[in-house]
Amino acid sequence: MSNARILIVEDDDVIASLLEWRVRKLGYEVCGKAGNATDALALVQKESPSLVLLDIGLPGVIDGIEVARRIRKIAHTSIIFVTGYSHGEIIERAKTTAPDGFILKPFGDDDLRIGIELALK
Repeated sequence: MSNARILIVEDDDVIASLLEWRVRKLGYEVCGKAGNATDALALVQKESPSLVLLDIGLPGVIDGIEVARRIRKIAHTSIIFVTGYSHGEIIERAKTTAPDGFILKPFGDDDLRIGIELALK
């Protein structure tokens, strides 16, 4: 059992619940869930997660890539993008935030486990 605390940032409730279930099944603590940028940034400051599983396609003007950029300014935490976007332009923007991983939806248990283990090394 790991003592890593993971924050889930995902606007789709079904995917967020699935992520939470899988993360807990892998033995990690879920320290919060957020569905938008504002809540995500507030939870990062409040909970100090070890890792943020971050969707790129968040609602509103601030997408997940910008959230990652802002997290880098306020906290020392690992970030893994969990997204359905794999276009070249999106990947290039995401790379500018120095993520610790990138998991493409749909994902399996092994994808998530390996991504988390590598990010928390």
